[in-house]
Amino acid sequence: MTAMTTRTVDGPDGYGVPGAADSSAGAQPPVARRARGLLRAGFGLLGPRHGRHILSAAGVDTLSLPIGDDGVVIGVDAEGQAAVLGLNRPTPYEVVLIGGLWTAQVFALRAAAIGARVAVETGRAQAWAQLVHAMGGGQNGLAVYDVGRVPPLGASAGMPVLVVRDCGMRPPRGRVVSGPWKSVLTLLPYLSPVAPRLIRQARLVGVQRISPDEAGELGRSMALPRGDVDALPTLADGVTLWCADRDRQYVMTQPTDTELGLLGTPRRMD
Repeated sequence: MTAMTTRTVDGPDGYGVPGAADSSAGAQPPVARRARGLLRAGFGLLGPRHGRHILSAAGVDTLSLPIGDDGVVIGVDAEGQAAVLGLNRPTPYEVVLIGGLWTAQVFALRAAAIGARVAVETGRAQAWAQLVHAMGGGQNGLAVYDVGRVPPLGASAGMPVLVVRDCGMRPPRGRVVSGPWKSVLTLLPYLSPVAPRLIRQARLVGVQRISPDEAGELGRSMALPRGDVDALPTLADGVTLWCADRDRQYVMTQPTDTELGLLGTPRRMD
């Protein structure tokens, strides 16, 4: 077996060409001459010759890079900035929404729009029929199942899943639990007897307009400040107080034109 030696010659005629000779070596072997011909003919061009792009340390502060969370835009905060919820996570993520069907459906549509498969577990399939039809009959990211009939969904990093549990005041315990790349949103129309247990399990809790008595009970169980307890019975349609650990944020969900056509204007009651 014959060994091949590779040498690299500086300059445009010997840029990494196998078998190229030094300028002092006289005539070049046939392989080198052929390689030089290919370069000149446009195969393996060397590219433009210019200096590197260099940023001085003093200029770093002038950069503005769009770095931030990614996920579902659930609305805007009090400053008018987008409020984004990262649903697709490698760890289990439970969300409880004490509020209206309208907000849950917007949530589902936007989750499907960013690539998640959405499975809706509900006892009122007719309320979701228009969304299923708009999404292509359940073939394009959103499907509806009867209560207790959600199949294994096979969530993965490449195909995250959101399960929306729209099962009334007392969602039954079932096999639908959060897991890696599978988040679960449980919708409660009011502060039901099972709410304290679900809230304890949840990583995020959203609360829309509720009665003063419900606000007082929720304030005690979640240790909410008095200002938030007083505000909950007066929230406008489309406004949600989102609570995670010790963080709280009021968010207004504003529908897009498509959502407005499908779901109508924001509303707390169904």
